[in-house]
Amino acid sequence: MNTQILLSAQTLDIQSCIDWIMSPESGGIDVFIGTVRNATKGKKVLKLDFEAYEPMAISEMNKIVGQAFERWPIQKILIHHRTGLLQVGEVPVIIAVSAAHRDAAFDACRYIIDTLKQTVPIWKKESFDDGDVWVAAHP
Repeated sequence: MNTQILLSAQTLDIQSCIDWIMSPESGGIDVFIGTVRNATKGKKVLKLDFEAYEPMAISEMNKIVGQAFERWPIQKILIHHRTGLLQVGEVPVIIAVSAAHRDAAFDACRYIIDTLKQTVPIWKKESFDDGDVWVAAHP
């Protein structure tokens, strides 16, 4: 399996992720970039603070990658996720998938982000004008 998984407090580099996922065999590349938006449920977001239980988070991401390789004819998978304090507009997650054909890349990328949101132990504290709330990172 040709994968790259990263959980880091450092700023994620979108272009290096795209450069890594590219290959001459890939006719389809799908990239999901999650950003910190400025509002949630009508409330102004000031910042997000991400925390993870790293050993289990990496293990779960590896499990998701294995499942995706079993389900679709894909060539490469990249999952990068930030931890720490992020401001509006910053990137907490990048998922990239390459495949010979676009359908497999699209389907696998959606499966990876949706499953990550459900199973990977990453939490975020949302900071609003009227206080903070801890929630699952990807409800």
